Amino acid sequence: METTLTAEQILIAAEDVFRRFGPTKATVVDVARTLGVSHSSVYRHFPSKTALREAVNQRWLDQANRELAAIADDPTHGSTAERLHRWLDTLFRTKRRKALEDPELFATFAVLTEENSAGIEEHIETLISQIARIFQDGVEAGEFKLAHIQTTARAVFDATAPFHDPAYAPDWSGPQAEHRFEAVWTLILNGLRTTG
Repeated sequence: METTLTAEQILIAAEDVFRRFGPTKATVVDVARTLGVSHSSVYRHFPSKTALREAVNQRWLDQANRELAAIADDPTHGSTAERLHRWLDTLFRTKRRKALEDPELFATFAVLTEENSAGIEEHIETLISQIARIFQDGVEAGEFKLAHIQTTARAVFDATAPFHDPAYAPDWSGPQAEHRFEAVWTLILNGLRTTG
């Protein structure tokens, strides 16, 4: 195992260790023990516990980005408004599923994200650029009337924060969460169609 150990195997094991012990108490030795290798094998891929934690967090963010990018980059399914709704709905449902089905790991990612503010800012900018790509298609198709695409993309991201920001996770299991999301979506859509 030691000779064939990959960074991906380490990251998967680290997720499990962080889930069980939390990001503060988990150690590189715990990760190595889970894999049945020496801690030096883990350090060959990640030079420190901080580097390992950042890599685990980045892996999680990258997984979210890939699914959303596929929606943002695919103009072939429905109108631009439908695509934007699908993008926002996917972001909400993905975050909610992780928070409700794996609360320990979700709490770990919330901690890791706070620690890595540069990484989360880059993640947010990536998400906003995906919204902006959808808006650009909407403007070109005559569906949306937007004077400032990037500014509006940021505003939509901020307006939907209650449905993707981990700080709001306790509200996601409530019976009105879906209704509130759709109400915000309707408000956004009406604004996109009338803003000039």
